[in-house]
Amino acid sequence: MSAVLFHIDKGVAFITLNRPDKYNSVNREMALALQQVLDSCTTDDSVRCIYLTGAGKGFCAGQDLAEATDPSGSTIEEIVARHYNPIITKLRQIEKPIIAAVNGIAAGAGANIALACDIVLATESASFIQAFSKIGLIPDSGGTYILPRLIGLQRAAALMMTGDKVMAKEAVAMGMIYQYYADDQFETATKAMAYQLAQMPTKGIGLTKRLLNESYRHTLDEQLVSEMQVQAQAGVTYDFKEGVQAFLEKRKPQFKGE
Repeated sequence: MSAVLFHIDKGVAFITLNRPDKYNSVNREMALALQQVLDSCTTDDSVRCIYLTGAGKGFCAGQDLAEATDPSGSTIEEIVARHYNPIITKLRQIEKPIIAAVNGIAAGAGANIALACDIVLATESASFIQAFSKIGLIPDSGGTYILPRLIGLQRAAALMMTGDKVMAKEAVAMGMIYQYYADDQFETATKAMAYQLAQMPTKGIGLTKRLLNESYRHTLDEQLVSEMQVQAQAGVTYDFKEGVQAFLEKRKPQFKGE
């Protein structure tokens, strides 16, 4: 059984972490398979939105500790370098919208993988835990970079130091995630958003993502220049021309992500 399931439907690449008996904890097989699938999504023009979720009752419980503590296996440094860092880099660099559909617990690296996605949606019963402090480790997978920017330094520090659980409703309230849904509405609502995004001008959405990434290291003046330059790129796309023409003709636009 594959550790990562993958299929494409109507422009949406559905990626499912698939170790449900382990709450989708990450081992080498899953990490490398996820990297391969993300690479495929990068180069496949038919993919216009990515939907990442977990099988069973959890999204991802973080690292498989049995593998991490195997004396004959990889060191923790090697696991972070070869497994998690490439995943986070790919999630941020793919210029297509990525939804994390968090269907249960997201702990440790699992929480930070979700937060590295563009839009995080969760079931009402889902929870997010920076579990690293429970075993004497530090938050990896971009956690110390992304979480403070979402919820502020004080809250991020407290959650990382205490390992407190944050339920989906509270995560929305503090700005950690975008939205939560009743468990019985979750799949329908989140997939509807994915299909909606896949029909939007995804070239412009990808360029927006590029600018958001750049904003982390730019001054305002530098960002204004970047916006001007990237807007020039957006202004010559098929989708821009189609959007304007559809507006003038009072019809629904047919975007292609080009």
